[in-house]
Amino acid sequence: MPWNRDPRGCRESTHTHCTMALSCSSWLSNEGGKHVFLIFWLSINVLLFWKTFTLYYYGAQYYYLHRMLGLGLCISRASASVLNMNCSLVLLPMCRTLLAFLRGSHKFTSRKARRLLDKSKTFHITCGFTICLFSVVHVAAHMVNALNFSLCYSEDFPALNVAHYRDEDPRKILFTTLPGVTGFFMVLVLFLMCTSSSYSLRFSNYDIFWYTHNLFIVFYILLLLHVTGGMLKYQANLDQHPPGCIDPNKTLVNDFPAPEYPAEPFPEGYAEQEPGMENNSQRFCTEAPKFQSNLQETWLWVSGPLCLYCAERLYRYIRSNRPVTVISVNSHPCDVIEIRMVKENFRARPGQYIVLHCPNVSAFESHPFTLTTSPTENRGTFGIHIRVLGDWTEKFRELLLSDPNSDTEILPILQQRNYPKDDWKQYKLRRLYFIWVCREIQSFLWFADLLCILHDKLWQENRPDYLNIQLYLSRTDGIQNLNGEKYQALNSRLIIGKPRLKLLFREIAKFNRQKCVGVFCCGPNELSKELHKLSNTTSSHGTKFEYNKESFS
Repeated sequence: MPWNRDPRGCRESTHTHCTMALSCSSWLSNEGGKHVFLIFWLSINVLLFWKTFTLYYYGAQYYYLHRMLGLGLCISRASASVLNMNCSLVLLPMCRTLLAFLRGSHKFTSRKARRLLDKSKTFHITCGFTICLFSVVHVAAHMVNALNFSLCYSEDFPALNVAHYRDEDPRKILFTTLPGVTGFFMVLVLFLMCTSSSYSLRFSNYDIFWYTHNLFIVFYILLLLHVTGGMLKYQANLDQHPPGCIDPNKTLVNDFPAPEYPAEPFPEGYAEQEPGMENNSQRFCTEAPKFQSNLQETWLWVSGPLCLYCAERLYRYIRSNRPVTVISVNSHPCDVIEIRMVKENFRARPGQYIVLHCPNVSAFESHPFTLTTSPTENRGTFGIHIRVLGDWTEKFRELLLSDPNSDTEILPILQQRNYPKDDWKQYKLRRLYFIWVCREIQSFLWFADLLCILHDKLWQENRPDYLNIQLYLSRTDGIQNLNGEKYQALNSRLIIGKPRLKLLFREIAKFNRQKCVGVFCCGPNELSKELHKLSNTTSSHGTKFEYNKESFS
């Protein structure tokens, strides 16, 4: 095939390669860190599972136990290792104070690392799903183990047996031993926590989700008790009794009856695979095998993260004892209330959020809200806007609006998000696009006055192009403008219909060539997914889009 010497073809080829490279760069910027971390986490899980599986399959100290239980032993212990790790990791994303410190420390985290920390809630859900999945595997493997303990009972190994006699009912082994009983209640607690975590239930009744999720305390108490049963044991005297050795009186290798679920056959010369055990099939035992309970590793995995989480919860509780004072409560259209508050020594920056806890509404429940007004040097008040959607916000609104004297010290603040305290000038922000989509025109009144003030201020500073405001009214009942002459600047930027996001991205890329544009989304999941996809795929004019979603983690 001849070489294309057409310069136009060369330019098209170069443009295609540049577009693909830029698209790949955008994808890596938005998804690379997340996928690298996910692969690392999956690799550790696979490594732990395989290492534990091979230990119990080939380990000389588990020779007799493996011959009794078969693959059920290997799978139950391998799944337990994965459970140990994820039961420790699932707590870390809930340490909000620690995450806020890391996110706010410029010395310890980069911008990409801070964006990765915003995915902590997703990682918490991933670990929770993994715990549920491997709990099913773990329970199924132990059900097989209980059956094989009964069928493969041997009087020559009384210390190794959990069953008291041959053909003992496996249900008795499962429900009369400490590991069995605690395991049953752990599965019950886990089932309640998982079923109450669905989006529909959380949206309809958040209280159920909140209270069942706090059963994690019971779960970890049961977990620490679960591992103290000592049902599975290893052989401690390998030198005096190499597995497979010959007793002068009888052979111990083949004295197990054929189990219902037989163990996998060992390779010939199995004992020779262990160092110092050559030709074990011709060696004699000097004493009977001695068995000891396994060293419990769960404590090592869980104790650190559990203590850290408990310490943080205590710290947040102490901080919450300093109440705030509600200055004013304003009711806005579309079931929105605006609350202005003041608190001693409270500092915050734009974009931060606070977590509110009102004991008069719920003793334990708390919710995060983004600050819509931050304190300044001359004004100590700060504010939030709350959309009344669930039972907690309903009760909270009734409490604030029904009692005129309810503006005194009822709202402890548990958490405020920290950001790097760098000078904003170094970020060189050239232009800000504010795109707001609402179904009802009254919703724009929430921040209409603030937007008008900001617009007038920028015009007075001769920076009219710094803020690009675009308001979209997705549906209309005939009213297509904000009433009032003061909203004239906003009415000129009001568009009827939904935004054409793909065209909008191309327009922004055209006016910001070879630049990095940050995309910040606060809205429903459907909109978030579309913006996320466009940020990864839009690659015109050499512009790269970095996607960010509002996160309360």
